[in-house]
Amino acid sequence: MYKTVRTYIKPDIRIADLVFENPYLLLLLEHFDLDLIMHDKTVSQICIENGINEKIFISFANLYNGFSLSGSGGFEKEHIETIIRFLSNSHNYFKHDKYPEIQDYIKKLYEKNPTAEIKLIGKFFDDYFAEVTEHLNYEETVAFPYFHSLLHKVSQDTKNQKNRFSGAEYLEHHTDIESKLADLKNLLIKHVSLKNDPVNRRKLLFSLIELEFVLNIHSFIEETILIPLVIELEKKQNLG
Repeated sequence: MYKTVRTYIKPDIRIADLVFENPYLLLLLEHFDLDLIMHDKTVSQICIENGINEKIFISFANLYNGFSLSGSGGFEKEHIETIIRFLSNSHNYFKHDKYPEIQDYIKKLYEKNPTAEIKLIGKFFDDYFAEVTEHLNYEETVAFPYFHSLLHKVSQDTKNQKNRFSGAEYLEHHTDIESKLADLKNLLIKHVSLKNDPVNRRKLLFSLIELEFVLNIHSFIEETILIPLVIELEKKQNLG
């Protein structure tokens, strides 16, 4: 039977054991640019060998294992680069892996069930995908470069950059992109009849559930860890 109660991750636990317990941790390893061959190495050994801050790795890994964090306490401005790299890698997963996969499942559903309901689901997801892509592109072209400039105190156009953007504005730009996934799941489970393709509906639902899970983690990292660090950095530089 699949184990649903997961381990609280600590430095001396072997990575391979954790992945066997929770395969979602494979995504975590990818987002940290880590080789998936772990041998019998512990969390601490992997972090040391790959130059990854142990606190960040363990904190993020525990999010994937279902444990929450108390906020940005204990994180420092030096962690911002690592956090941004992790989030940027997750953007590639969303845009080039998970979203196309879901679109393909919807297309296959429509091929066997060419109904108005399935067509509406396709339109709903395409609109949702466009909204999320716009949000991710905003982060990559506006937010993340601004965070880098703050961290490295880049002087070029800093005044203009600050006038048009801040950490607080980034929070305001955050949309509730996870709630629309819940709407889509409700449609598929409660209201849409599929007589010809239960397999693809199940695959689609599993994919949506996975996407919702990792999006929640992504947003949590941004809103409760990264942005408080950025806002604190802004305050210190403004005082300086």
